[in-house]
Parts: sequence; structure tokens; C-alpha cells
Amino acid sequence: MTELSSPPRILIIKLSSLGDLFHALPAVHRLKDAWNAEIDWVTQSEYADLVHAFDDVSRVFVFPRRHFIHGIRRLRRELRHTRYDYVLDLQGLFKSALVTALSRGRRKIGPSFHRECSRLFYREIAGKRNRNRHAVDEIMDVVRHLGIEPTPIEFPTAFPVMTPDRPSPRVAFIPRSRWTTKNWPASKFIETGNALIRACNANVYLVGSKEDQAACLEIEQGLERPCRNLCGTTSLIELGGWLQSMDLVISVDSGPLHMAAAVGVPVMALFGATDPLRTGPYGRGHRVIARTDLSCRPCCSRVCRRPERDIACLANLPETDVIKNALDLLSNT
Repeated sequence: MTELSSPPRILIIKLSSLGDLFHALPAVHRLKDAWNAEIDWVTQSEYADLVHAFDDVSRVFVFPRRHFIHGIRRLRRELRHTRYDYVLDLQGLFKSALVTALSRGRRKIGPSFHRECSRLFYREIAGKRNRNRHAVDEIMDVVRHLGIEPTPIEFPTAFPVMTPDRPSPRVAFIPRSRWTTKNWPASKFIETGNALIRACNANVYLVGSKEDQAACLEIEQGLERPCRNLCGTTSLIELGGWLQSMDLVISVDSGPLHMAAAVGVPVMALFGATDPLRTGPYGRGHRVIARTDLSCRPCCSRVCRRPERDIACLANLPETDVIKNALDLLSNT
């Protein structure tokens, strides 16, 4: 049997999405901490700078989404320079399994949640399939599979320090995700923001991607005092810096929600179609607001399946509950 390198070399394959990268980070950190491992990571181009900001990662390789044939050949050449002791696919899709196949590894391990025939590319599977738990805990199976005892969860990152231009309490709104069935109405964010302004002189920050600018502009125009609208103006690592300067984040189920939780800011998550058991903010000090009286949720569907197509799980989620919980969380900061 080939001996391990000292320290062992590990290739992590986690291509997307934003929240999923943070779900994988605690397992990666535990491997680094336990073995002082040399860790490289393959991700999609839009997340490369973010993964560079993960403390435990040495090199970042880019999986091509455009010019695929040329890009995948380049990636293969780059990966073949190193023989890894462990190649860990933490995505479990065909495209991530393809990267597993292209790499040189002593042991190639896939996740219990593999699909799209990706199982054909792994020599081992980490853990037993169990979707009734948080994605962070699910990915930690690979740590146990390698004989390492899990320790308290950590998300080590190195985001820049951003200097807020408004005093505390600072509250960030993350009002949009890619799914309409995850989105709380902008009018309810406006009511919540105005209530927090009146109750505790809160300063509101709006964050999101360029696709979210219309919703953020609507919220900005509806607030009773000027806010800081950062929507579409920050890089991902700058966004991490802004979020770590907040006193509270109020968010729909989105990638930045998990970034905020990772940097230790209290998060109040508003859930509709998706299941907070799997993708809620991880750790203590966070809260989830969701309707429990609807048998149709969580449907985990991009399109509302109710006959009315009214997304009742979020359209009727009362802002009074959000305001009450927000004030309670702010009182503890």
C-alpha cells in the first residue's frame, strides 16, 4: 500500500453553490486541524476568490462553466501535477464526480447523498444516506469515515474588515434568493425596517446580487430613513466583511445567510418552501421564522404547488413575529 504524504495532501471538490461551500467548510477545517493537511479545492470560477478566503485552503482550482472542453482539459493538466492522498467529492453530482475521475488520488471518496450516477466514480462512500439532518452534519460524515473524531464546528475565514458608516444597531436585510418560493414580500421587509427604526433607531443595510437590485430599491424607497444599499456593489469577500460588521441579519433562505452565520452574526431566517432542518443557519444564537400550519411546506419546489399559486408560506408570514424576534435578538447583542 502506498504510504501517505507527510502532511497528507487532500483535494476537496465542492463546486457550488454559495451556501454549500460554507456547509463544507467545517469538515475541511477538521481535516486540516487533525492532520495539518495540505488542502486544495476545486470550485466554480465565480467562487474562486471566496475559497481563497478560507483559511485552511492552499490552492484553488477553477472548474469551467464556459468553454467547457478547453477548460476541462486545462483543469485536468493542473490536477495531474499532484498525487493526492485523498480526493473528497463533497458535491455528489456528475460534474464533481468527473473532476474526481480526472484527479490523481490514492483514495477517492464520495458523499452519501450522491446522485446523477456519480457513484460510479468513487471507490468509497462516506457515511449512510440520511437527509434528515443539517447539510453541515451530513458532510461531516467524511471526517468520521477517515477515523477523525469531530470537534465543535468552526468556519475559519479571512474576510476584509469593512468600516460601517452608521452606528449600531446595524441590521442587514437579505431579501431575495433565486427561488420565488423562498422570497418574503418586499412590503414586509419595509414594515419590519420601519418598525426597527422607530423602536431602536436601527440602521438598515441592504445586500444581494445585481439581480436583486429592483427589490432592494423598493425597500430602500419605502424606509422612513436613509439606509445603505449595497446590493450588487460588493464582491463576495467584501460581502463577508460587511456581514461580519452587522448586529443582526434578517434573511430569506439564501447563500449570504450561511455566510452571515459562518462569521458569527445572529441570523433570523425566514423560511418558506425549503426545510430549515437541512439549510437553516447553523449554530446557536440564530432563529428561524416559518409557518407550521401548512401541510404543503416544506415543498422544496421552485414553483408554488398550491392551487392558488399564492406562496402562502411566505406571503402570510406575519411581520409582527419577525419584528418581535428581531428586537429580542438585538437586545442580546
